[in-house]
Amino acid sequence: QVQLVESGGGLVQAGGSLRLSCATSSGTFMLYTMGWFRQAPGKEREFVATISGSGSSTYYVDSVKGRFTISRDNAKKTVYLQLNSLKPEDTANYYCAATRRFLSDDASAYNYWGQGTQVTVSS
Repeated sequence: QVQLVESGGGLVQAGGSLRLSCATSSGTFMLYTMGWFRQAPGKEREFVATISGSGSSTYYVDSVKGRFTISRDNAKKTVYLQLNSLKPEDTANYYCAATRRFLSDDASAYNYWGQGTQVTVSS
């Protein structure tokens, strides 16, 4: 069982930045590809970014490329999502998730999910 706890969300003005964190106590953290997803009110959950277990490979949805950066620290068992140049349309609840599948953008491939952290971007 992998328990994930997100933090770092908040209210920010358009153009601002936030850094989301997702921590686990799992001893096998580096075996998992980690992903970030988001869900806005009335919309389906959307893939944002994913990173391989070693951290050497990443993949992003087009709408966040060049603005968001996913990274991980396996020693701290934590994955991060740096959000820069935020836009009102980035407003959503952001979830981290873990999978053994390599760099998947499919939410159904992820076995473990955090509780989410809210990001609100004002215009």
